[in-house]
Amino acid sequence: MATLKDVARLANVDVSTVSRALNNTSYVHPETKERIYAAAKELGYRPNVIARALRQGRSHVIGVVLPRLHLTIFSEILQGIEDEAQKHGYMTTVCVTEDDHKLERDRLARLRDSGVDGIIIAATGRNGRILRDIRATGVPVVQLVRRQEQGLSSVIADYEACGYDAVKYLYEKGCRSIGLIAGAQHLMPYRGRYEGYKKAVAELGLEEITGSCEREVNSFGYGYDSANLLLDDNPELDAIIAAVDVQGLGAIRAAAERGLAIPERLRIMSLTGHRVGRMLETTMTSMEMPAFDMGASAAQLIIDFLEADPKFKPSERNTSFSSTLVERETT
Repeated sequence: MATLKDVARLANVDVSTVSRALNNTSYVHPETKERIYAAAKELGYRPNVIARALRQGRSHVIGVVLPRLHLTIFSEILQGIEDEAQKHGYMTTVCVTEDDHKLERDRLARLRDSGVDGIIIAATGRNGRILRDIRATGVPVVQLVRRQEQGLSSVIADYEACGYDAVKYLYEKGCRSIGLIAGAQHLMPYRGRYEGYKKAVAELGLEEITGSCEREVNSFGYGYDSANLLLDDNPELDAIIAAVDVQGLGAIRAAAERGLAIPERLRIMSLTGHRVGRMLETTMTSMEMPAFDMGASAAQLIIDFLEADPKFKPSERNTSFSSTLVERETT
């Protein structure tokens, strides 16, 4: 099994330089670092992670707490987190909560007790106290997609602009009766999208039309039932805005069952584009969030804090990304 001395010998540097390069503990010239990495790879060197954690007081593990992964933007966000973490020698451990605040609290407690170096979370908004307590111990916490606690770093999208721009786009397409599939207003993305929608319809002199139902909000069934409620109450509806693609899929099914041609009779679009939207038989117009970049940014915030000089730890930071309209067949 290769050792630090073997790597140092092949790279023609001191053992201490190899240690500093592989552990990112101090500056090493980029060319030297590249030579060390190449030597480590050639020799198949694997550091003793447990020993390194004991020396540095770190686990090199970042905890990630997400509401769900299947058919959601979070799967793409997680790829960004994983990619950025791996570049810096960190691993991730992922917990899925299904937006159950009790399960979320349990997972946060377990991550804290397991000694993760930092936590990235798309939170329910019901566990602010434990998040603040974790942060108070020196463990960085970054809120992802949902900024629920003002005192913690965050990476989000401009949800209000997203809802506003969607209404303006549909209006330019000739739509005058635009419905919004609403969601849980205690969650920042849903609240922001609604505020943007509300502002745009008011400016255009349109009627505010929203619909919701008693189902899991990020689901096909929620989109299907909410779309049917909107269409039952508003037969003249000519556009439906869904919060996420999977809701949009449900709305497309509801329209198809009623014989409403898309986009001739009814236009449908999503405010959170996911790769599934571009793969449908009738591809879905959406406001595309830069999901991968958002995940990478959240991981970088954690790593910047961990790698900084203890005397000059960065302050809390909030980053907001813009969404991009991608026009497809449903509009």
